[in-house]
Amino acid sequence: MTKCKDKWFYRIVKPPVKLLFYFLYRPKVIGRENIPKNGRILLAGNHTKWLDPVLLVSVTKRQVHFLAKEELFHGKTKFIVKGMGCVPVNRKIHDKNALESTYEFLENDLCIGIFPEGTINRTNDIIMPFKMGAVKACSYTNTPLVPFTITGEYKLFRKGIKIEFLPPIKIGKDLEKENKKLMDIVSKKLESEGFKDGKR
Repeated sequence: MTKCKDKWFYRIVKPPVKLLFYFLYRPKVIGRENIPKNGRILLAGNHTKWLDPVLLVSVTKRQVHFLAKEELFHGKTKFIVKGMGCVPVNRKIHDKNALESTYEFLENDLCIGIFPEGTINRTNDIIMPFKMGAVKACSYTNTPLVPFTITGEYKLFRKGIKIEFLPPIKIGKDLEKENKKLMDIVSKKLESEGFKDGKR
């Protein structure tokens, strides 16, 4: 299992990745102050493109530990995902090991990043149904959850993509209710940003 600590590899690769990402995509960032500088925190929001994790890495000061599909922990990508401190998850089953690993990361006061839709949203819906993992992890470990929204498009050398971090919320014990609340927060924010009928 991935050791529950921030990784030196992440600290080395982040500066050039951030510099290149800002040069290529010039993201607009709102609400970065809503991410606490210390202590356990979980970031959860919508998933638009494969570049979304790179966006989060580039715009946050904290090291973000992502859940990544288990296949990436084998072959050529093994060194990268392990060096970045990712948590392996088997998407073919209800992976209890991934959830337990997430608990451990949070209990070590680290920062976890989750896209609760589980995959990139290629539908015309504002968001796809959220899986329960994010609210379950926060409820179990008493971790604040920072919702975020990604809107716009990744346009080379032009401003187009925007990410907004919303104020932290406390997750209670009623997971169905809390998951719906999180979905409502994200979807309503996306609606206010002009997301409608699959278009931003």
